[in-house]
Amino acid sequence: MAFTGWPAEAIDFYEGLEADNSKTYWMANKATYERDVYAPMAALLAELAPEFGEAKIFRPYRDVRFSKDKSPYKTGIAASLAAGGYISLSARGLGVGSGMYMMASDQLERFRAAVADERTGLALVGLLGKLDKMGIEAHAHDALKTAPKGYPKDHPRIDLLRYKGLVAWQDWPPGEWLGTAKAKKNVTAFLRACGPMNEWLAEHVGPTTLDAGRSG
Repeated sequence: MAFTGWPAEAIDFYEGLEADNSKTYWMANKATYERDVYAPMAALLAELAPEFGEAKIFRPYRDVRFSKDKSPYKTGIAASLAAGGYISLSARGLGVGSGMYMMASDQLERFRAAVADERTGLALVGLLGKLDKMGIEAHAHDALKTAPKGYPKDHPRIDLLRYKGLVAWQDWPPGEWLGTAKAKKNVTAFLRACGPMNEWLAEHVGPTTLDAGRSG
């Protein structure tokens, strides 16, 4: 199956699920989910795989064991790419992300050292500036309220030093374009634009060597 975009029924499905997040709704509309939501996502990921790696589509069921919200279903479909990247579709449209969402303590140590360094830190600022000009926002899911230990509060890149991760993100609201090849074009352009940032992260941060644990 070639990717030709998501039909309007995909957005309708999630609008309905937000209004009625129940097994009754899900079972009554499961065929729509599989045909108009899941199948296009799988087709898109298959076409992206040669350049961005194999992907994993996340389960549609929520883990409600430790949540006050017992709604059983996620109100969006999402997938991660092996070479870095995250794609999601919901009633609010298409979203794509890339980067390191949550860094382990050893990664944070290397990240902050590279940010503080004049050569590598300024290089990252330049890369993020280019993304900003393209309408791509780069930020952290969480940040310290003050400077990390060992770094001055007046450091010229203090905002980056306070980050606990670094992720670029872009959203597109739903529209007729979502059911066309433009959906793939937007995703591909975003992932390629984030390539230099990910190369910087790979060179100066890299994977964690710790088995477990996160640190701020």
